[in-house]
Amino acid sequence: MEENNSTLICIPDISGFTRFMSDTNIELSSKVIPALLNEIIYANDIGLKVSEIEGDAVLFFKKGALPPFIDLINQCKTFFTQFYKQLDVLSKKYSQERGIDNVPELGLKIILHYGEDVESVQIGSHIKLMGEDVIVAHRLLKNDIKEDEYLLVSEVLLSQYKNEVIERNFGWGKLQDDEERYKHLGEINYSYVKMNKLLE
Repeated sequence: MEENNSTLICIPDISGFTRFMSDTNIELSSKVIPALLNEIIYANDIGLKVSEIEGDAVLFFKKGALPPFIDLINQCKTFFTQFYKQLDVLSKKYSQERGIDNVPELGLKIILHYGEDVESVQIGSHIKLMGEDVIVAHRLLKNDIKEDEYLLVSEVLLSQYKNEVIERNFGWGKLQDDEERYKHLGEINYSYVKMNKLLE
């Protein structure tokens, strides 16, 4: 893989967020959600940068050379396991508070994409990512996967590792191929792996 100014995009997204926010009092949700998002941010071991925190998601990015594929998978595994450890801690901590029964229904899905059409724009003290590939990454959150816990890797990102031997079975799950058609973007191919076995 050659070094360039292209961008890796990683979006860990909390599933069940809207239901949780509508079913839970604001005092509790304002403690639980930030604690979970912070845990995701602190679990970043491969030098990803935070562009935005989007209520129920973190938009990470990394310019230039990609990390080895297995490091990327292990990073997502760490995001997932640390998220659920923190969720368990919070469930126990707030077990006596109203609405806590909904906390275990939260899940985590992670989108990985890569693109050359990404611009970094400085707005105040924040770096805002813009471009078609940022839109693609966000659209991939809307898909037909019948799971709440999964890792989705776009075909564009996978193709960057064509010179590596990609092991598609990670022991806890196996990458499956799928596709989605989006208005204005057309058909986007991706692979995904269910992550629920990591909870066993």
